[in-house]
Amino acid sequence: MDTQDFQKRWPEIKERIKREHPDIEEHELEYQIGREVELLERLRERTGKTKQEIYKWLHIMG
Repeated sequence: MDTQDFQKRWPEIKERIKREHPDIEEHELEYQIGREVELLERLRERTGKTKQEIYKWLHIMG
């Protein structure tokens, strides 16, 4: 999924993340173009998943 696809699908993906991990706060799910790595790092820290697991998880969602 490229950046444009990710940006379009982010609201849907974000809602799925919130359902699966209700302990993740809204500000932690803030998406900004060019700062994807920071978002992925926050998700990694909050979910306990590895970087590869996060990429795969988001790819499956999207």
